[in-house]
Amino acid sequence: MSPPLPTRFDATGERSVAGARWRAERLNPPSRLWGSNGVAFGPDGRLYVAQFLAGQISAVDLATGDVDVVVPMDGPVQSPDDLAFGADGSMYIADLVPGRVWRRAPEGACTLVSDEVKVPNGITCAGDRLFVNEMRPGGRLMELFPDGGEAAVLTEGLALGNAMQLGPDGHLYYPHMMTGEVWRIPPDGGTPEVVAEDVHHPVAVRFDQGGVLHVLSLGAEGIVTRIDLHGTGTRTLVASGLTGLDNAAFDADDRMFVSSYACGGITELYPDGRTREIVPRGLNGPYGVTVDLGGTVYAADHYRLTSPADPDASGPDTARRTGGDGIASLTLLSPLVHGAAHASGLVHLTSQYGGVHTYDPAEGTTRERAAGLARPVGIAVGPDGTLVVAEAGAGRVVAIDESDTVTVLAEGLDHPVDVAVDADGRCYVSDDRIGAILRIGPDGRDGAQVVADGLGAPQGLAIRGDELFTVDVEHRRLRAVSPTTGATRVEAEDLPVGAPPGTAARAEPALFAHGMVGRPRPFAGLAVDPDGRLLLSANGEGSVWRLTARDTHSRSDRGGTMEGAGV
Repeated sequence: MSPPLPTRFDATGERSVAGARWRAERLNPPSRLWGSNGVAFGPDGRLYVAQFLAGQISAVDLATGDVDVVVPMDGPVQSPDDLAFGADGSMYIADLVPGRVWRRAPEGACTLVSDEVKVPNGITCAGDRLFVNEMRPGGRLMELFPDGGEAAVLTEGLALGNAMQLGPDGHLYYPHMMTGEVWRIPPDGGTPEVVAEDVHHPVAVRFDQGGVLHVLSLGAEGIVTRIDLHGTGTRTLVASGLTGLDNAAFDADDRMFVSSYACGGITELYPDGRTREIVPRGLNGPYGVTVDLGGTVYAADHYRLTSPADPDASGPDTARRTGGDGIASLTLLSPLVHGAAHASGLVHLTSQYGGVHTYDPAEGTTRERAAGLARPVGIAVGPDGTLVVAEAGAGRVVAIDESDTVTVLAEGLDHPVDVAVDADGRCYVSDDRIGAILRIGPDGRDGAQVVADGLGAPQGLAIRGDELFTVDVEHRRLRAVSPTTGATRVEAEDLPVGAPPGTAARAEPALFAHGMVGRPRPFAGLAVDPDGRLLLSANGEGSVWRLTARDTHSRSDRGGTMEGAGV
């Protein structure tokens, strides 16, 4: 048997969900990276990877695939999106949402270079010079001076700048994501010039060792456009199939390594479009999880709605449906999904942009149901088809009817994050700040009443038979809760949810900056499938777990001892 592989949650790879009453299995392997954004080779030859969603930076050994965290998620850097190395070996980091640029010295200390850049993203070094651009409409391209001095603005009016590089002609090349163009400008300033138009969703520009320009696309097809700017001017398009490309780096042997904001991982991309996996792709979260009557699982993964493969599934379309990483990407970018609930063939989703949407898997279409909510997270479907949503940012629970009318069921709550509705229309709410499960009567009658408290930080919530189940993220436990007495029982422990063990708590990340979406707040979802099995979003390691009741714990035999609420 092969030795266990380390995960982003557990350096030994040996941790597993522990529960005598349940048999636990992963539906997909853990992922090593919380997405992968900016990449650059360091002086030690390793490939350094900025992980925006985690707020950390790791170094990858391309020979072994080993991943080491070098800038941890509980450090001063909040949302690194791109990085570059200076001539002295210093790492420069674009910290997107708070609008900061950092210098990490070769010995590891981080110091602030600037907090005057709005939504800094693309960053590059030319010898001992440092350049950064802004990923916003009307953004700027600037030179910063780490040793002091006022930033120099080279140009303005960027249409979403992103990953850029100094070209062989001595100009700075950068993409305009909104207009599908590539521009260049001399590093000492001057008139910007368009060098390529009608480029497919450009997100990054990179030059190989021969000076050929490679433009990466952020779309689902993983398109790379190669442009011979100084030769024939010809274009070659390669569809790699790598969803959500973000950045790339060429080594001294002209090998191209690419990252994916949507799927994480690091992949070598050959000129003919073939790929070689270095760090496997996978889930960034996941966050909300749901399942349809046929057993298909849907996991909300921020940038995409996914469907992790059932390891027991078989059939001619299984490999096609799941892809090489065992996960099907059903939607990309919109609507930045976090909560998920299935009913009547439709998947209902909450968005970090404040919206609620309904996705039709059969048609591949999405319908907006509500907008302007304050950080909606968990979502459930009532007996009459009404959507019920935990609006965490407003301390409310709201209902959305078939005509898309929004009604407040309860307000004045602290931080509601998930909801579950029973057959009689009663709504149960988990609040991870006060450590409680609340109940709201049908149509919001009787207000919100405490069912159980002292639960740590309950997030994911689901109803199974006559019991509630919730994920206590603080203690990494699955708990059963009696809705009538409030008594609780620990069902499983050592859940891979939340930040890795030993990581210090940090402030809740900013969600928006200048209209751009920021890092999501972690959320560990829970669902029950048609056979009574529980599905858990293990957002600490990037997997979905399925928990099957053992023979001694069937739906009719609850067994075990309930503890008083708060124990």
